[in-house]
Amino acid sequence: MHGSGEEAREQFALLNTPLGQKWSGRARYAAAMYFNKRGELSDEALEIYRICARMDGEDPIAVLKSQHVGIAWLNRLNEAYE
Repeated sequence: MHGSGEEAREQFALLNTPLGQKWSGRARYAAAMYFNKRGELSDEALEIYRICARMDGEDPIAVLKSQHVGIAWLNRLNEAYE
């Protein structure tokens, strides 16, 4: 995750809302929109989050990987977990 600040940390936490929780897909999508507006998440990757938003149990990261979309974003996420 690039950038700093409390807002970015909060949004990053929302991206990691556990799968299956009620409204978790929408929370992840809202956070993805935040990173898209900052230029850190491509429009194409944001669309995956949008599609997954109504399916709380669907993992947008898995979809991004399977569709080979958002590679730069996936790399940023991997860096954040290291």
